[in-house]
Amino acid sequence: MRTLVLLVLLLSVGLARAEEAAFSTGQTLYLPIYSHLPYGNRVAADKPGLYPLSILVSLRNTDPRQPIRLTSARYYDTNGKLLREYLNAPRTLAPLATLELFLERNDLAGGSGANFLIAWQADKPVNVPIVEAVHADVTGNRTLSFVTSARPVR
Repeated sequence: MRTLVLLVLLLSVGLARAEEAAFSTGQTLYLPIYSHLPYGNRVAADKPGLYPLSILVSLRNTDPRQPIRLTSARYYDTNGKLLREYLNAPRTLAPLATLELFLERNDLAGGSGANFLIAWQADKPVNVPIVEAVHADVTGNRTLSFVTSARPVR
């Protein structure tokens, strides 16, 4: 019984440490984007239909005390070709502030394998930001929505 209690206690401490906030002074984040989804059966030219989506990219400074600087937000298509840079100059996000980028439903240039590379910096270690993309289509009685999350890359 004591062994079981000790094991549960050690697991609890390990899980609590795993859930602690990560700190960093900067990262480059990879965010998967789906400007459209292939669907249905293969039709014209042996290709499936395309379901276009609008996308809200949300960049959230999760640190309650320190600002962060977004230095770039580059949007790439399925083939890895740079389509555009969304930040003309570095942009400071105040503590707990959010920057939103929007891709219109009729912008299919990225494709189903598009992505963003988003770079940020801070003067001292801060809580890492949350970067997500909300993909949506609301048409009549039909709604499709899902979220993708960014991951750090080197």
